[in-house]
Amino acid sequence: MTTTPVHQVTRVGIPLAVGAAAAVALGVYGRVHNPTGVAINVAGFSSFQSVKAWMATLALLLGVVQVVSAMALFGHFKGLAGRSWVGPLHRWSGRAAVAVTLPVVAHCLYALGFQYGEPRVLIHSLLGCFFYGAFVAKMLTLSRRDAPSWLLPVAGGAVFTALVGLWLTSSLWFFTTFGIIR
Repeated sequence: MTTTPVHQVTRVGIPLAVGAAAAVALGVYGRVHNPTGVAINVAGFSSFQSVKAWMATLALLLGVVQVVSAMALFGHFKGLAGRSWVGPLHRWSGRAAVAVTLPVVAHCLYALGFQYGEPRVLIHSLLGCFFYGAFVAKMLTLSRRDAPSWLLPVAGGAVFTALVGLWLTSSLWFFTTFGIIR
């Protein structure tokens, strides 16, 4: 099947444009809404910052499972290639990783908003928006049979890279500033 130039652009452009719109929408919402400062504490943790640091750490570990299982699905780990459990592991670890980030992003957007007062916080805010934009683009890429083969790994890599950046600018900062057990 031959594709027209418009079709060639839309098969990549639509997922990327919708992902970019999601990232911008989150950033605008976080910036224009008045942060409440209200946090939800979870029993067993000293603060919601501690909860967020540990949830982000769990999301990062699940993200590593995502990368390894994706590489196995694409045949890069011969010992895992073709195993029937790799696909479900990839899907469920991704769902769990996103689920773990939802309370964190809800708190960040609702209680703190989009902040830019110091470089670490600005980078963290930008990465948070980028993470969900890349996630939207990845999910839309999954549903497009006409997407080029390179788009899914690039979108997945962007999601993972943003997750690592988020962890570095939040959890690592928290653990090195306040300690692992607080």
